[in-house]
Amino acid sequence: MEQVNRSELRKKIMTILYQISIYKKNKIEYDIENIIKEVTLVENEFVKDIVYGVITYENEIIELANKYLNNWTIDRLGNTDAAILKIGIYELVYTDIPPAIAINEAIELAKIYSDDNVKKMINATLDKIYHERENNE
Repeated sequence: MEQVNRSELRKKIMTILYQISIYKKNKIEYDIENIIKEVTLVENEFVKDIVYGVITYENEIIELANKYLNNWTIDRLGNTDAAILKIGIYELVYTDIPPAIAINEAIELAKIYSDDNVKKMINATLDKIYHERENNE
C-alpha cells in the first residue's frame, strides 16, 4: 500500500473538517468516523489524531484564532480557510510537530485553496501564536 505523505493527509483532514463544518451549519447529523472513512479510505492515526484534536479543542482554537486575526473572526473565513487555520493552530499548540512545519504546512494548503489575502491572514495569525508561545516559555 502506498504511503501517503503528511501533506496529502492534511488535505484530507482539511476536507473532513470542511464537511463537518457544513453539516454543523446545516444542522445535519453526522458521524466523524464515517466522514473520516469516506475521505481517507484507509485507517490513519495521524488523520484521526488531528481531526479529533481539532474537534476536541475547537473552542480554544477559535478563541486563539479570533485573538490574532486582525479585525476579523474565524467564522467570517470560508469553511476551507477556517479548516486550514484550525489545523495549523492545533498542530502548533497541541502537538509536538515542529512549529516551522506546522506553519509551513498550513501555508502550503492556503497557497492551493485560499486567496492571497486569506493566505497572508493565516500566516500572520499562526506566526503571532507561535511568537507568543515562544515568549511565554
